[in-house]
Amino acid sequence: MIISFTVENWMSFRDRVTFSMVASRERQHGDRLPKLAKYNTRVLPLAAIYGGNASGKTNFFKALNFVKTLVVKGTQPDSYLAVDGFRLDEVSTDRPSHFALELLIDDIIYELSFTANRKVILEEKLVMITSTSERVLYERLGEAIRFDASLKKDQFLQFAFKGTRSNQLFLTNSVSQKVNNFRGVYDWFKDTLDLVAPDSRFEPFEQFLDDSHPLYSTMNELLPQLDTGITHLGGEQIPFENIALPEAMKVMLQEEIKEGMTIRLMSDKNDRFVFTRKSGELTAQKLVTFHPKANGALAKFEIRQESDGSQRVIDLLPAFLELATPGSKKVFVIDELDRSLHTLLTRRLLQAYLASCSAGSRSQLLLTTHDVLLMDQDLLRRDEMWIAERKSDGASILMSFAEYKDVRYDKDIRKSYLQGRLGGIPQLLLGEHLLKNTK
Repeated sequence: MIISFTVENWMSFRDRVTFSMVASRERQHGDRLPKLAKYNTRVLPLAAIYGGNASGKTNFFKALNFVKTLVVKGTQPDSYLAVDGFRLDEVSTDRPSHFALELLIDDIIYELSFTANRKVILEEKLVMITSTSERVLYERLGEAIRFDASLKKDQFLQFAFKGTRSNQLFLTNSVSQKVNNFRGVYDWFKDTLDLVAPDSRFEPFEQFLDDSHPLYSTMNELLPQLDTGITHLGGEQIPFENIALPEAMKVMLQEEIKEGMTIRLMSDKNDRFVFTRKSGELTAQKLVTFHPKANGALAKFEIRQESDGSQRVIDLLPAFLELATPGSKKVFVIDELDRSLHTLLTRRLLQAYLASCSAGSRSQLLLTTHDVLLMDQDLLRRDEMWIAERKSDGASILMSFAEYKDVRYDKDIRKSYLQGRLGGIPQLLLGEHLLKNTK
């Protein structure tokens, strides 16, 4: 779980901003909050960030995505880091960017932080936080590193650091050098954190093809209830040679897919394929939808023939079901959750997820949205609702509704927000001149 995320001098976030998922003392919806007993802390299972266009919501998403990419994929030798600082004043342009995440991993809180410019990692630190103390596992300053006393005698750690390039995180290089001391933190970014952009598709759609998957029947039971017109999804077997893919892509698939391997692929036409090699033969399945006919039979449709809204449901439903699965530790960050979705459908998905949350839950959902109808204290707590706002100098800030003293539990937040009393709405200067000029 994400406990907090701090970012400074990244895109529109000039000043240091901390986004906290630690619950406030309010009691509303308290029964669904995950509880970390040994830290005497409650953590929010969900946070929604509102704000006008260009307020910083997507820049927050991009900051998390940058950190994940840098940790998991690393960098190439002599390549520049994709650091993108605040550009609207001369001072910030030359300042490095700073990132820090507090994460709950296997009931232990870790803090990973680093400072970087476009050329090098200037500082990097990994801290293990217990209920009574903090241990700095390692702290890197330029070309030097200091390890915790329990790790100083491990000569291979020193060797791994010497092989760490200046444009590379030590965390990433240590894992590539088969150092397992910090593997859990790396794996959290690789396997637990999933980011879904507005124009991207959630990848694990093969769950709709595998009737042995534990969520297969649940997903197909829910689809008809979400007013998509789809009764269920399924897979259509297609001879590999008949698939409409570029020849170079087919050659690559033939070469890369080994025995027993399965991969997923989305074509530029939004067709979704799953390729598997069994007994030396490459097989393919394409995801298709089924709609009821008037006579009770079923009509088969290509995914690309479905509306954007139906495709969005197909993309997001596996994510929501995975979040709600008992024992799940997944963290999803979805930018513009409401894109192409009716507000009642979005609300229903959130309600279903929140209904599954409890003191023992460890999954989490962060989202950005423009849908003010979700700004409802019957659905969300005040500390689960955040505002991104761009100030007059172009710098973005983040504030939780819990920080506003006049936002009571029985207050109509939506009305106050739309009236501009809470910030985070577009400052529209367009008057009647546009209408006059179009006559």
